[in-house]
Amino acid sequence: MLPRYTRSMGRALVGLGVAVFACVSMANASATLLLEEPYGRLGFFTATGHAAVYLSGVCADSPVVLRPCAPGETGIVLSRYDRLGGYDWMAIPLIPYLYAVDRPEDVPLFADAKLVAFLRDRYRREHLEQVAPDGKNGETPGGNWYELVGSSYDRAIYGFEIETTPEQDDALIHKLNSSANESHFRMVSNNCADFAKDIINFYYPKALHRSVVADVGMTTPKQLAKMLMKFNRRHPEIAYSRLVIAQVPGSMPRSFAAHGVVESFLKSKKYFVPSAVVSPIFAGCVIAVYVGTSAGRFEPARDALVFEAGSDPVPPLGREDRRAYEHQLQNVLTEAYPVTSGRKVDKTWSKLQAKAKPDFDDQGRPILQMKVDGHIVRIGDSVDNILDGSAPLQLARELLEARLQSELRRKSPPEIGATDVARDWHLLQQTLTESDSRLSAQSAGHSEIRTGN
Repeated sequence: MLPRYTRSMGRALVGLGVAVFACVSMANASATLLLEEPYGRLGFFTATGHAAVYLSGVCADSPVVLRPCAPGETGIVLSRYDRLGGYDWMAIPLIPYLYAVDRPEDVPLFADAKLVAFLRDRYRREHLEQVAPDGKNGETPGGNWYELVGSSYDRAIYGFEIETTPEQDDALIHKLNSSANESHFRMVSNNCADFAKDIINFYYPKALHRSVVADVGMTTPKQLAKMLMKFNRRHPEIAYSRLVIAQVPGSMPRSFAAHGVVESFLKSKKYFVPSAVVSPIFAGCVIAVYVGTSAGRFEPARDALVFEAGSDPVPPLGREDRRAYEHQLQNVLTEAYPVTSGRKVDKTWSKLQAKAKPDFDDQGRPILQMKVDGHIVRIGDSVDNILDGSAPLQLARELLEARLQSELRRKSPPEIGATDVARDWHLLQQTLTESDSRLSAQSAGHSEIRTGN
């Protein structure tokens, strides 16, 4: 194990103990505002990102019928999207909402567009036929249904969790189940953030509101997160915590920071520069609003724990530990690829994976089918089956190298969990050790053959 990481584990465990205590204290019921980073660059309105609400004590019999959670269930994410079969809101279990799989152990280690589409469509066929039925010939339908599952493949997500009660959950369940679930989506006046605002305000009336100045009257996810933080400062007696959910490593385009409306306009050159040329006074007003509302100083990842599927939140990987892992990984890559030093091993793996066919093994875990030396081999793409496939061990090693390089590349904000990286590093070490053992066994076998001759 890495020396610096070992020395800092004591500090991390202290923080983890506090985190686990906080999570246990809030385990009965909580509401988490999800600030989801935008992806793609379609304009300054889309740079505001997406907002949803995770409810730990509310579950669902279907995407549109809510109920209290039974013991062991993890709750649902409530969200509003446009063009979802005429519905105004949808309820999706937490793990499928984030990863498009039912179990935490099935989350892929390295994701590309083909695998993500495959996982989403499989989940749609099993759970979302009423929202997005098959096309005329059984093909995957178009529409926005895909945004209901696998959100963490597209973007990083920040959670602002606040304590609730089972009684509040029951009241919300009754309200939503008894109301007409018909689409009211409007980009400016009734968007995803408006829905999230209404859910949080149901639990804590008037806790959240839109900003007339910073967002010209439009409700944005970033504004809601700022308001919930202020609400917490006014009500320290209500348990509160912050989380960051990392974007899954892979070749999917990385998301970028969420902005308010004025901030988006200011930071978009194609909008701001022409307006500044036409009217310097207008440009000056935009800058004044940006500075006056402290939009640029909001850091959603500050003091946040890192969400890891299937376990309690953990402290983020520290800078020293990150540098230590980067150094050790570079040593491994330099030894394995002396010509290129493995500078772009994740890019190389992405090209190889793009030619693979995604599938599932007998236990429903994701795998990749690849052709090697004229034969089809299977390599596991999850923690549980990465070393179980029929593929050469070298492929598993390359996948893990690509994952680690993708995990460690993004410097800020701190979205990497310390235990996830330690686990990935341990798996990589296993492939190296097992590979050396196989080489030694082969060498010994050749020696016996030569001696026998």
